[in-house]
Amino acid sequence: MSAAVRVFIILLLAYFLSYFFRATNAVISPDLRRDLGLGSAELGLMTSLFYLTFAVAQLPLGALLDRFGPRFVHPALMLVGAGGALLFAGAQDFLSLSVGRALLGIGFAAALMGALKAFSLWFPAHRYASISSLYVALGASGAIAASSPLAWLKEQIGWRSVFEWGALVIVLVALVVAVGVRNAPGGVVLPQSTQVSHAGVIWSNPDFWRMGWLNFMLGGGFLAWQTLWGGDFLFKARGMGSLEVGSILFAFSLAALLGFLLCGPLADRLGLPRVLLSAGLAFTLGPLLLALWPQMPVALLYAVYLLMGFTGAFNILSLAQARLTFPTELTGRAVTAINFMGFMGVFLLQWGMGIVLGQSSYSTALLVWSALIALAILAYLPLAKAPHRASSL
Repeated sequence: MSAAVRVFIILLLAYFLSYFFRATNAVISPDLRRDLGLGSAELGLMTSLFYLTFAVAQLPLGALLDRFGPRFVHPALMLVGAGGALLFAGAQDFLSLSVGRALLGIGFAAALMGALKAFSLWFPAHRYASISSLYVALGASGAIAASSPLAWLKEQIGWRSVFEWGALVIVLVALVVAVGVRNAPGGVVLPQSTQVSHAGVIWSNPDFWRMGWLNFMLGGGFLAWQTLWGGDFLFKARGMGSLEVGSILFAFSLAALLGFLLCGPLADRLGLPRVLLSAGLAFTLGPLLLALWPQMPVALLYAVYLLMGFTGAFNILSLAQARLTFPTELTGRAVTAINFMGFMGVFLLQWGMGIVLGQSSYSTALLVWSALIALAILAYLPLAKAPHRASSL
Protein backbone atom coordinates (compact mmCIF):
# COMPACT_ATOMS: atom_id res chain seq x y z
CA MET A 1 0.00 0.00 0.00
CA SER A 2 1.41 3.39 -0.98
CA ALA A 3 1.79 6.15 1.59
CA ALA A 4 -0.79 8.30 -0.25
CA VAL A 5 -3.38 5.52 -0.15
CA ARG A 6 -2.70 4.97 3.56
CA VAL A 7 -3.27 8.68 4.25
CA PHE A 8 -6.52 8.50 2.26
CA ILE A 9 -7.84 5.48 4.21
CA ILE A 10 -6.94 6.82 7.66
CA LEU A 11 -8.54 10.20 7.02
CA LEU A 12 -11.57 8.41 5.57
CA LEU A 13 -12.19 6.76 8.96
CA ALA A 14 -12.56 10.19 10.53
CA TYR A 15 -14.84 11.43 7.77
CA PHE A 16 -17.05 8.36 8.17
CA LEU A 17 -17.49 9.30 11.84
CA SER A 18 -18.32 12.88 10.87
CA TYR A 19 -21.18 11.73 8.65
CA PHE A 20 -22.36 9.24 11.27
CA PHE A 21 -22.61 11.74 14.12
CA ARG A 22 -24.22 14.49 12.06
CA ALA A 23 -27.01 12.06 11.05
CA THR A 24 -27.72 10.35 14.40
CA ASN A 25 -30.54 12.62 15.55
CA ALA A 26 -32.79 11.48 12.72
CA VAL A 27 -32.89 8.04 14.36
CA ILE A 28 -32.73 8.89 18.07
CA SER A 29 -35.13 11.86 18.00
CA PRO A 30 -38.02 9.84 19.53
CA ASP A 31 -35.71 8.85 22.41
CA LEU A 32 -34.65 12.47 22.94
CA ARG A 33 -38.27 13.61 22.97
CA ARG A 34 -39.21 10.90 25.48
CA ASP A 35 -36.20 11.06 27.80
CA LEU A 36 -35.65 14.82 27.87
CA GLY A 37 -39.11 16.11 26.93
CA LEU A 38 -37.91 18.02 23.86
CA GLY A 39 -40.40 19.77 21.60
CA SER A 40 -40.00 20.09 17.84
CA ALA A 41 -38.50 23.59 18.03
CA GLU A 42 -35.91 22.52 20.61
CA LEU A 43 -35.09 19.39 18.67
CA GLY A 44 -34.61 21.35 15.45
CA LEU A 45 -32.46 24.04 17.06
CA MET A 46 -30.28 21.56 18.93
CA THR A 47 -29.75 19.46 15.80
CA SER A 48 -28.80 22.46 13.66
CA LEU A 49 -26.09 23.53 16.12
CA PHE A 50 -23.77 20.89 14.65
CA TYR A 51 -23.88 22.75 11.33
CA LEU A 52 -23.57 26.20 12.88
CA THR A 53 -20.44 25.44 14.94
CA PHE A 54 -19.04 23.38 12.07
CA ALA A 55 -19.39 26.41 9.80
CA VAL A 56 -17.97 28.95 12.26
CA ALA A 57 -14.99 26.69 12.96
CA GLN A 58 -14.03 26.85 9.28
CA LEU A 59 -12.86 30.47 9.65
CA PRO A 60 -9.80 29.86 11.88
CA LEU A 61 -9.40 26.29 10.63
CA GLY A 62 -8.06 27.29 7.22
CA ALA A 63 -5.17 29.27 8.66
CA LEU A 64 -4.37 26.47 11.12
CA LEU A 65 -4.27 23.87 8.35
CA ASP A 66 -2.08 26.06 6.15
CA ARG A 67 0.28 26.79 9.04
CA PHE A 68 0.48 23.41 10.84
CA GLY A 69 -1.08 20.89 8.44
CA PRO A 70 -3.84 18.39 9.22
CA ARG A 71 -1.77 15.83 11.12
CA PHE A 72 -2.30 17.37 14.56
CA VAL A 73 -4.96 20.03 13.94
CA HIS A 74 -7.50 17.43 12.86
CA PRO A 75 -7.09 14.97 15.78
CA ALA A 76 -6.92 17.81 18.31
CA LEU A 77 -10.37 18.94 17.18
CA MET A 78 -11.60 15.35 17.24
CA LEU A 79 -10.80 15.19 20.96
CA VAL A 80 -13.15 18.17 21.40
CA GLY A 81 -15.77 16.14 19.54
CA ALA A 82 -15.19 13.16 21.84
CA GLY A 83 -15.89 15.43 24.80
CA GLY A 84 -19.07 16.56 23.05
CA ALA A 85 -20.19 12.95 22.55
CA LEU A 86 -19.68 12.23 26.26
CA LEU A 87 -21.58 15.37 27.26
CA PHE A 88 -24.38 14.44 24.87
CA ALA A 89 -24.52 10.91 26.30
CA GLY A 90 -24.92 12.15 29.87
CA ALA A 91 -27.17 15.15 29.17
CA GLN A 92 -30.18 15.59 31.42
CA ASP A 93 -31.45 18.85 29.93
CA PHE A 94 -31.70 20.78 26.69
CA LEU A 95 -28.66 22.99 27.41
CA SER A 96 -26.26 20.10 28.00
CA LEU A 97 -27.57 18.30 24.96
CA SER A 98 -27.10 21.45 22.83
CA VAL A 99 -23.55 22.06 24.05
CA GLY A 100 -22.65 18.44 23.36
CA ARG A 101 -24.07 18.67 19.84
CA ALA A 102 -22.23 21.96 19.22
CA LEU A 103 -18.91 20.42 20.37
CA LEU A 104 -19.44 17.51 17.98
CA GLY A 105 -19.70 20.04 15.15
CA ILE A 106 -16.40 21.61 16.16
CA GLY A 107 -14.82 18.19 16.57
CA PHE A 108 -15.43 17.17 12.98
CA ALA A 109 -14.82 20.57 11.39
CA ALA A 110 -11.55 19.35 9.85
CA ALA A 111 -12.79 15.91 8.71
CA LEU A 112 -13.16 17.10 5.13
CA MET A 113 -11.00 20.22 5.09
CA GLY A 114 -8.01 18.51 6.67
CA ALA A 115 -8.23 15.75 4.08
CA LEU A 116 -8.47 18.20 1.19
CA LYS A 117 -5.40 20.03 2.47
CA ALA A 118 -3.52 16.73 2.69
CA PHE A 119 -4.69 15.58 -0.74
CA SER A 120 -3.41 18.82 -2.30
CA LEU A 121 0.10 17.65 -1.36
CA TRP A 122 -0.22 13.86 -1.60
CA PHE A 123 -1.97 13.65 -4.99
CA PRO A 124 -1.33 15.42 -8.33
CA ALA A 125 -3.54 18.39 -9.15
CA HIS A 126 -5.17 16.70 -12.16
CA ARG A 127 -6.52 13.93 -9.87
CA TYR A 128 -7.68 16.24 -7.10
CA ALA A 129 -11.36 16.41 -8.11
CA SER A 130 -11.59 12.62 -8.54
CA ILE A 131 -9.87 11.87 -5.23
CA SER A 132 -12.02 14.42 -3.39
CA SER A 133 -15.29 13.11 -4.80
CA LEU A 134 -14.33 9.49 -4.03
CA TYR A 135 -13.46 10.50 -0.47
CA VAL A 136 -16.82 12.20 0.04
CA ALA A 137 -18.76 9.32 -1.54
CA LEU A 138 -17.14 6.71 0.70
CA GLY A 139 -17.39 8.89 3.80
CA ALA A 140 -21.08 9.50 3.16
CA SER A 141 -21.68 5.85 3.97
CA GLY A 142 -21.48 7.00 7.59
CA ALA A 143 -25.02 8.33 7.10
CA ILE A 144 -26.14 4.82 6.12
CA ALA A 145 -24.56 3.46 9.31
CA ALA A 146 -26.58 6.07 11.20
CA SER A 147 -29.86 4.68 9.86
CA SER A 148 -30.92 1.04 10.31
CA PRO A 149 -27.68 -0.13 12.00
CA LEU A 150 -27.91 2.68 14.55
CA ALA A 151 -31.59 1.95 15.14
CA TRP A 152 -30.72 -1.67 15.92
CA LEU A 153 -27.75 -0.76 18.12
CA LYS A 154 -29.63 1.75 20.25
CA GLU A 155 -32.30 -0.89 20.90
CA GLN A 156 -29.58 -3.20 22.20
CA ILE A 157 -27.57 -0.83 24.41
CA GLY A 158 -29.51 2.46 24.50
CA TRP A 159 -28.75 5.77 22.78
CA ARG A 160 -26.63 7.03 25.68
CA SER A 161 -24.30 4.03 25.47
CA VAL A 162 -24.02 4.51 21.72
CA PHE A 163 -22.56 7.97 22.34
CA GLU A 164 -20.34 6.79 25.21
CA TRP A 165 -18.78 4.10 23.03
CA GLY A 166 -18.77 6.55 20.14
CA ALA A 167 -16.61 8.94 22.18
CA LEU A 168 -14.05 6.16 22.64
CA VAL A 169 -14.04 5.41 18.91
CA ILE A 170 -13.46 9.10 18.14
CA VAL A 171 -10.42 9.16 20.47
CA LEU A 172 -8.97 5.99 18.91
CA VAL A 173 -9.37 7.30 15.35
CA ALA A 174 -7.84 10.63 16.41
CA LEU A 175 -4.76 8.76 17.64
CA VAL A 176 -4.54 6.82 14.37
CA VAL A 177 -4.64 10.09 12.41
CA ALA A 178 -1.91 11.65 14.56
CA VAL A 179 0.35 8.61 14.23
CA GLY A 180 -0.39 7.47 10.68
CA VAL A 181 -0.80 10.69 8.67
CA ARG A 182 2.05 12.96 7.59
CA ASN A 183 1.28 16.45 6.39
CA ALA A 184 3.24 15.95 3.17
CA PRO A 185 5.28 13.28 1.39
CA GLY A 186 8.90 12.86 2.42
CA GLY A 187 11.09 15.67 1.16
CA VAL A 188 8.12 18.00 0.57
CA VAL A 189 7.90 21.03 2.84
CA LEU A 190 4.47 22.30 3.88
CA PRO A 191 4.08 25.47 1.75
CA GLN A 192 3.78 28.72 3.70
CA SER A 193 2.15 31.83 2.31
CA THR A 194 4.09 35.07 1.96
CA GLN A 195 0.89 37.10 1.65
CA VAL A 196 0.45 39.85 4.22
CA SER A 197 -3.31 39.50 4.45
CA HIS A 198 -4.30 35.90 3.84
CA ALA A 199 -8.00 36.31 4.52
CA GLY A 200 -8.19 39.46 2.42
CA VAL A 201 -6.69 37.69 -0.61
CA ILE A 202 -9.51 35.16 -0.57
CA TRP A 203 -12.54 37.11 0.66
CA SER A 204 -11.84 40.07 -1.64
CA ASN A 205 -11.57 37.85 -4.72
CA PRO A 206 -14.71 38.11 -6.93
CA ASP A 207 -14.28 34.52 -8.08
CA PHE A 208 -14.47 33.35 -4.47
CA TRP A 209 -17.90 34.96 -4.08
CA ARG A 210 -19.14 33.40 -7.31
CA MET A 211 -18.10 29.96 -6.06
CA GLY A 212 -19.18 30.68 -2.50
CA TRP A 213 -22.73 31.81 -3.27
CA LEU A 214 -23.27 28.83 -5.57
CA ASN A 215 -22.13 26.50 -2.79
CA PHE A 216 -24.35 28.38 -0.30
CA MET A 217 -27.44 27.75 -2.46
CA LEU A 218 -26.55 24.40 -4.07
CA GLY A 219 -24.52 22.69 -1.33
CA GLY A 220 -26.44 24.25 1.54
CA GLY A 221 -29.79 23.62 -0.11
CA PHE A 222 -28.87 20.02 -0.96
CA LEU A 223 -28.14 19.20 2.71
CA ALA A 224 -31.08 21.24 4.02
CA TRP A 225 -33.42 19.25 1.77
CA GLN A 226 -31.80 15.89 2.53
CA THR A 227 -31.76 16.28 6.31
CA LEU A 228 -35.09 18.01 6.96
CA TRP A 229 -37.35 19.58 4.34
CA GLY A 230 -37.27 16.77 1.77
CA GLY A 231 -39.00 14.44 4.21
CA ASP A 232 -41.24 17.13 5.67
CA PHE A 233 -42.51 18.00 2.18
CA LEU A 234 -43.51 14.39 1.58
CA PHE A 235 -45.29 14.18 4.92
CA LYS A 236 -47.15 17.48 4.69
CA ALA A 237 -47.61 18.29 1.01
CA ARG A 238 -48.11 14.71 -0.17
CA GLY A 239 -49.57 13.11 2.96
CA MET A 240 -47.27 10.10 2.69
CA GLY A 241 -46.56 7.58 5.44
CA SER A 242 -43.22 6.88 7.04
CA LEU A 243 -42.36 3.88 4.85
CA GLU A 244 -43.03 5.79 1.64
CA VAL A 245 -41.04 8.80 2.85
CA GLY A 246 -38.15 6.59 3.92
CA SER A 247 -38.11 4.86 0.55
CA ILE A 248 -37.92 8.13 -1.40
CA LEU A 249 -35.25 9.61 0.88
CA PHE A 250 -33.24 6.38 0.60
CA ALA A 251 -33.38 6.76 -3.20
CA PHE A 252 -32.24 10.39 -2.80
CA SER A 253 -29.24 9.29 -0.71
CA LEU A 254 -28.24 6.54 -3.13
CA ALA A 255 -28.39 9.01 -6.01
CA ALA A 256 -26.22 11.39 -3.98
CA LEU A 257 -23.61 8.66 -3.43
CA LEU A 258 -23.53 8.05 -7.18
CA GLY A 259 -23.19 11.79 -7.77
CA PHE A 260 -20.26 12.03 -5.38
CA LEU A 261 -18.54 9.15 -7.19
CA LEU A 262 -19.06 10.47 -10.72
CA CYS A 263 -18.71 14.24 -10.36
CA GLY A 264 -14.91 14.15 -10.03
CA PRO A 265 -14.23 12.00 -13.12
CA LEU A 266 -16.75 14.04 -15.12
CA ALA A 267 -15.06 17.28 -14.02
CA ASP A 268 -11.63 15.92 -14.95
CA ARG A 269 -12.91 14.90 -18.38
CA LEU A 270 -15.26 17.78 -19.30
CA GLY A 271 -13.97 20.68 -17.23
CA LEU A 272 -14.88 21.45 -13.64
CA PRO A 273 -16.68 24.82 -14.05
CA ARG A 274 -18.81 23.53 -16.93
CA VAL A 275 -19.84 20.38 -15.03
CA LEU A 276 -20.64 22.32 -11.84
CA LEU A 277 -22.75 24.82 -13.79
CA SER A 278 -24.68 22.04 -15.55
CA ALA A 279 -25.34 20.29 -12.24
CA GLY A 280 -26.61 23.52 -10.70
CA LEU A 281 -29.01 24.09 -13.58
CA ALA A 282 -30.32 20.52 -13.40
CA PHE A 283 -30.71 20.66 -9.62
CA THR A 284 -32.83 23.82 -9.89
CA LEU A 285 -35.41 21.88 -11.90
CA GLY A 286 -36.18 19.84 -8.78
CA PRO A 287 -37.63 22.49 -6.46
CA LEU A 288 -39.19 24.25 -9.45
CA LEU A 289 -41.12 21.12 -10.51
CA LEU A 290 -42.14 20.38 -6.92
CA ALA A 291 -43.43 23.94 -6.56
CA LEU A 292 -45.43 23.93 -9.79
CA TRP A 293 -46.68 20.33 -9.62
CA PRO A 294 -46.66 19.17 -5.97
CA GLN A 295 -49.15 16.36 -6.70
CA MET A 296 -47.16 14.84 -9.57
CA PRO A 297 -47.32 11.03 -10.02
CA VAL A 298 -45.21 9.03 -7.59
CA ALA A 299 -42.92 7.74 -10.35
CA LEU A 300 -42.10 11.30 -11.37
CA LEU A 301 -41.66 12.27 -7.72
CA TYR A 302 -39.00 9.58 -7.40
CA ALA A 303 -37.34 10.90 -10.55
CA VAL A 304 -37.24 14.44 -9.15
CA TYR A 305 -35.68 13.28 -5.85
CA LEU A 306 -33.16 11.17 -7.75
CA LEU A 307 -32.26 14.20 -9.87
CA MET A 308 -31.83 16.43 -6.80
CA GLY A 309 -29.75 13.82 -4.99
CA PHE A 310 -27.46 13.13 -7.93
CA THR A 311 -26.87 16.72 -9.06
CA GLY A 312 -26.82 18.18 -5.54
CA ALA A 313 -23.81 16.01 -4.76
CA PHE A 314 -21.84 17.91 -7.39
CA ASN A 315 -21.57 20.80 -4.89
CA ILE A 316 -18.35 19.15 -3.68
CA LEU A 317 -16.71 20.43 -6.88
CA SER A 318 -16.80 23.94 -5.41
CA LEU A 319 -14.10 22.85 -2.97
CA ALA A 320 -11.95 21.41 -5.74
CA GLN A 321 -12.39 24.61 -7.74
CA ALA A 322 -11.23 26.69 -4.78
CA ARG A 323 -8.13 24.52 -4.52
CA LEU A 324 -7.40 25.11 -8.23
CA THR A 325 -8.15 28.84 -8.08
CA PHE A 326 -5.80 29.78 -5.23
CA PRO A 327 -2.12 28.88 -4.78
CA THR A 328 -1.16 25.82 -2.72
CA GLU A 329 -0.09 27.82 0.33
CA LEU A 330 -3.65 29.18 0.60
CA THR A 331 -5.46 25.90 -0.06
CA GLY A 332 -6.58 25.44 3.54
CA ARG A 333 -7.99 28.95 3.82
CA ALA A 334 -9.65 28.79 0.41
CA VAL A 335 -11.47 25.47 0.81
CA THR A 336 -12.54 26.19 4.39
CA ALA A 337 -13.95 29.55 3.30
CA ILE A 338 -16.00 27.82 0.58
CA ASN A 339 -17.06 25.16 3.07
CA PHE A 340 -18.13 27.89 5.49
CA MET A 341 -20.44 29.28 2.82
CA GLY A 342 -21.98 25.87 2.22
CA PHE A 343 -22.67 25.04 5.85
CA MET A 344 -24.00 28.49 6.61
CA GLY A 345 -26.29 27.79 3.68
CA VAL A 346 -27.57 24.65 5.44
CA PHE A 347 -28.21 26.53 8.67
CA LEU A 348 -29.85 29.61 7.13
CA LEU A 349 -31.83 27.81 4.42
CA GLN A 350 -33.28 25.33 6.90
CA TRP A 351 -34.26 28.21 9.16
CA GLY A 352 -35.41 30.50 6.33
CA MET A 353 -37.60 27.89 4.66
CA GLY A 354 -39.25 27.24 8.00
CA ILE A 355 -40.05 30.94 8.33
CA VAL A 356 -41.58 31.04 4.84
CA LEU A 357 -43.58 27.88 5.51
CA GLY A 358 -44.95 29.44 8.67
CA GLN A 359 -46.47 32.22 6.56
CA SER A 360 -47.20 30.48 3.25
CA SER A 361 -47.19 27.18 1.35
CA TYR A 362 -44.50 24.78 0.19
CA SER A 363 -45.02 25.99 -3.38
CA THR A 364 -44.09 29.53 -2.37
CA ALA A 365 -41.07 28.41 -0.37
CA LEU A 366 -39.81 26.24 -3.23
CA LEU A 367 -40.28 29.00 -5.80
CA VAL A 368 -38.27 31.40 -3.61
CA TRP A 369 -35.53 28.78 -3.24
CA SER A 370 -35.50 28.12 -7.01
CA ALA A 371 -35.13 31.85 -7.71
CA LEU A 372 -32.24 32.15 -5.26
CA ILE A 373 -30.40 29.22 -6.85
CA ALA A 374 -30.96 30.76 -10.29
CA LEU A 375 -29.42 34.05 -9.13
CA ALA A 376 -26.39 32.20 -7.74
CA ILE A 377 -25.98 30.36 -11.06
CA LEU A 378 -26.22 33.64 -12.96
CA ALA A 379 -23.43 35.10 -10.80
CA TYR A 380 -21.32 31.98 -11.40
CA LEU A 381 -21.56 32.10 -15.21
CA PRO A 382 -18.26 34.00 -15.80
CA LEU A 383 -16.35 31.10 -14.19
CA ALA A 384 -17.85 28.56 -16.61
CA LYS A 385 -16.36 30.18 -19.71
CA ALA A 386 -12.91 28.64 -19.30
CA PRO A 387 -11.15 26.06 -17.08
CA HIS A 388 -9.73 27.53 -13.88
CA ARG A 389 -6.04 27.70 -13.16
CA ALA A 390 -4.36 28.54 -9.89
CA SER A 391 -3.97 32.27 -9.61
CA SER A 392 -0.70 34.05 -8.89
CA LEU A 393 -2.15 36.29 -6.23
